[in-house]
Formats: sequence, structure tokens, C-alpha cells
Amino acid sequence: MSQIYEVNEDITRASTLPASYYQDREAFERSKDCYFANSWQFVGDIDLVKVPGQVFPFEFMPGLLNEPLVLTRDTEDALHCMSNVCTHRGMIVCEGAGNERFLRCRYHGRRFGLDGGFKSMPEFEDVCDFPSEADNLRSVPLQQWGNLLFASLGPAASFETVFAPIMERLSWLPLHEFRLDTSNSRDYLVKAHWGLYVDNYLEGFHIPFVHSSLNDLLEYDSYSTYTYDWCNLQVAEAKSDEGVFDLPESSPDYGKRIAAYYFWIFPNLMLNFYPWGLSINVIRPLGIDTTKVSFIRYVWDESKLGVGAGADIDRVEREDEQVVELVQKGLRSRFYDRGRFSPKREIGTHHFHRMLAEKLR
Repeated sequence: MSQIYEVNEDITRASTLPASYYQDREAFERSKDCYFANSWQFVGDIDLVKVPGQVFPFEFMPGLLNEPLVLTRDTEDALHCMSNVCTHRGMIVCEGAGNERFLRCRYHGRRFGLDGGFKSMPEFEDVCDFPSEADNLRSVPLQQWGNLLFASLGPAASFETVFAPIMERLSWLPLHEFRLDTSNSRDYLVKAHWGLYVDNYLEGFHIPFVHSSLNDLLEYDSYSTYTYDWCNLQVAEAKSDEGVFDLPESSPDYGKRIAAYYFWIFPNLMLNFYPWGLSINVIRPLGIDTTKVSFIRYVWDESKLGVGAGADIDRVEREDEQVVELVQKGLRSRFYDRGRFSPKREIGTHHFHRMLAEKLR
């Protein structure tokens, strides 16, 4: 049993998680179930299965959980997400994306409908109590928001509960008009614990010290953080009218020069909304000290690309990556254990540390 971690709920009295947390292999293994298996993860968008008959196999949390799943759109135009493991002998059922009338395991010929229901199996005429519910492919919770798809192996909270603060604040945003920009989407390999990357993301405290170009654009004094049960939000205001949202009067931020909304969803998903669209950041642990960070860009208004806080996110990412990797090295020091939080600037990181400690227990 790994050690018990505690973070005081009072940020003025709290200390960060200790350095040992980021090197605790048992805690890292337990986090697979405590944090990730019951979380909502970004899958892709509806273009993956755009028309009836399309199928798309994928893995849930590749590199960490590697759970084989498959997206389908059945003949009734309904979306499904289900286990991609045959209920006979564990073979992968769908081996590639395409158009199908049904799913067929090529190992022994077991067939399933595009909704995952068992259809037929050769040489099973004399099997008692067959088929049963256990012979269907296991359904996996799937939710659509705009054109975006999210799945969970067994959600700790409903999608509506987790995403409510985001959907309410940005209810005016036409998310269904956002289009994937593969040419400007990319992956980064960070040589650090995944939690350190999230720690860094959740505070604007480092912006004046690490991101000089971004700091020139943002009004640091008005930078604010809001916490919710399953997510938190950082709102960045701009110094000028360039590269800001054209907000409707219904927005709680109407009248402000909003440059970006940075939403984080526990434990590893970031939705960064800019006037031009959305950058989705998926933080995937590959090991206790190796993390894959995927930047997936969806463009809404091309005329606003290249200006404002979202103009050069690649540079900001590289600056963050360097700092996080140096923290990873620093945590190995025998002279460091844990630090304290800035009550004004590290609200989001304190929120994250509290959740990490509580859910690991």
C-alpha cells in the first residue's frame, strides 16, 4: 500500500503534494483506476463515423490503459461505443476503420450487430443457456457535445455533471461549426510525470517569468481562476482589443476583453477556447516520468488565427515543456520535499492536488 497523501483544504495552510508522490510507482499504478478509467476522455469527432455502417476501432488511454474499443454508427444512424473484444475467446473484433453491415470476429466467425448485440456463432448449437447477455459486446458510455465525442469506461460522474460549468459559460458558442485542423495538431513527448504538466497548466503564476510573449498580451492582474467539482477554469483578459472574443450580452464576461478560456477537466483533459476556435490538450501518461501531450486543433473563425493568446501555442508549449522537465529533475533532490501555495495565483493547482489525494484514497 502506497503512503496516504493529504492536502489541506485551506490553501493558506496547505502544502503541495510531496516530491515522493511523483516518484511513487504504486500510486501511479493505482491512478489508472482511481483517476483515468472512470474519467471522461476525448475520443475524436463525429466524422470518425459519419455515415451509417462506419466503424472505427481505437484504444481508450493508449499507453496507459490500452482498452480496445470501437465506435460504430448503425443502420438507424445511432452512435455506439463498445468493447472491441470478442466475447468468445478475447480476439479483437474490428481490426480497421471502414464500412460494415455487422461486426465479425475472424478468429471463429462470431458476429455482432453494429449496436454490439450478439447475432450468430457457428458450431454452438449444443451449448446450454446460449446466447446470453454476456455474449453481447459490452456497451461503453459515449457522449456527444457539438461535434466532439467523449467516452468513459465507467464514469464516476455523469457527463452533464462534469461538463456543466463549461457548457453553461460557453452556451453561446456554436461548437458544431468547429472543424478539425490536422495540419496544426501535433504531439509532444515530455520527460516528466503527467501530474507536473497539469500542475503547471493550472496556474498563471509562471506566465510573467516563463512566457514573455504571452505576458505581453495578457492583463496579468485580472487573470482569474474558478473551481468546480470536476473541473476548473482560468480566464485570461487581454491588454488590447486585438485577439479577443466578441461576447454576447448573455455571457457572464460581457464587456471584458477575454483572450482565452482555459478549462481543465479532471484528471488530464484541457479545453482551450480562443477567438479562432479550440485547442484540445490530452495529457497521456506513458510511464511514471514520461508523458505524451496531444494538441488537437479545431478552427471556428480562420480570420482570427495568428493573433492574441492563441497565436503561438507551439512556443508556449515548448516553454512549458522545458520548465516541467526541470521540475522533474528538481523533485529528485534530497533537499526538497514540498512547497506552499500562493492563495491568489495557485488556486487551480491546489484544487488539483486536493483531488489527486482524495481520489487516490
